[in-house]
Amino acid sequence: MVETLFLADDDVAGLAEPADYVDAVREGYRQRGEGAPAKPRTKLLNEEPPGMFTAYAAVLPETGAMGGYMYSAGFGERDAWFVTPLFDAESGEPLAILDGARMNPFKTGAAGAVGVDALAREDASTMAVIGSGAQARGQLRATATVRDVDSVFVYSPTKEHREEFAAEMNERLDASVAAVASSAAAVEGADIVVTATKADEPVFDGDDLADGAHVTAMGQYDPEKRELDARTIERAVYVPDLRERVAQDAGSFLHAVEAGVVDEDHVHAELGEVVAGNAPGRESPDDVTVFDSGGTGIETAAAAHMLYERAVDEGLGTELTFAAASDALTGE
Repeated sequence: MVETLFLADDDVAGLAEPADYVDAVREGYRQRGEGAPAKPRTKLLNEEPPGMFTAYAAVLPETGAMGGYMYSAGFGERDAWFVTPLFDAESGEPLAILDGARMNPFKTGAAGAVGVDALAREDASTMAVIGSGAQARGQLRATATVRDVDSVFVYSPTKEHREEFAAEMNERLDASVAAVASSAAAVEGADIVVTATKADEPVFDGDDLADGAHVTAMGQYDPEKRELDARTIERAVYVPDLRERVAQDAGSFLHAVEAGVVDEDHVHAELGEVVAGNAPGRESPDDVTVFDSGGTGIETAAAAHMLYERAVDEGLGTELTFAAASDALTGE
């Protein structure tokens, strides 16, 4: 028998700041760049009721943890439920189970920020955000920890939503955050562009990107979803979270291949390879770079372990008992 910690939503709330997530996730990607195992998501679709069941995982040997997400979205309740199992990478014992919904925008935002830190120009200071939901908030808050952002322009189709986003982020950040009436207005001249949408079609014109811009796209986890157009992919030093994921569900890249503007060799490197120093990032101030963030177990396991350690230090959580297979698989 082993004692395993259950961390409910209330336990996770307030345990860490965006910078803490970024530090943990950067270390996770460094380990991936040194060969730590990780696989793309497995996605199962249900027709009636319509829904999606997804799982992915990673092993972070130096952290001493392994885990990932299992979550459902849609189905009868038309909602999403995130479960995060975390295991000890040495003993294999279960360390914790987290209610993983609250950490989702923070760990995903952290992955985006690690991409910015690895690929954006050091002097990047202006930012465009396309989208105004929880993921867009997570991306902006995390990015502001790795670059000295002074101006942010946000666009989403609903005027009220983008104005609410700008007002909230103006209170949270030192940067000036303004809502604009089009994606073109947001992207024009931006050093960093973040797309955090559910769009099936490109959300800006790749010719509008300034030379030297960096793009983090995190809404491209399905072959039919393509926030970025073929022109953006064609112009870019293209870096995905996992190379294996590109042929599976990196919608924008797949559409660019179909359009004939790039081929499979256009994948520059995985993010972890760049973070670990085993592949170059940008090589010129004029390079356009893209980090394609579709979601992996790397940021999930890294963030979950960081939260687990903090919860243990603060005496949070509820202990559950798990039986080892040697005890339970007796047939009695």
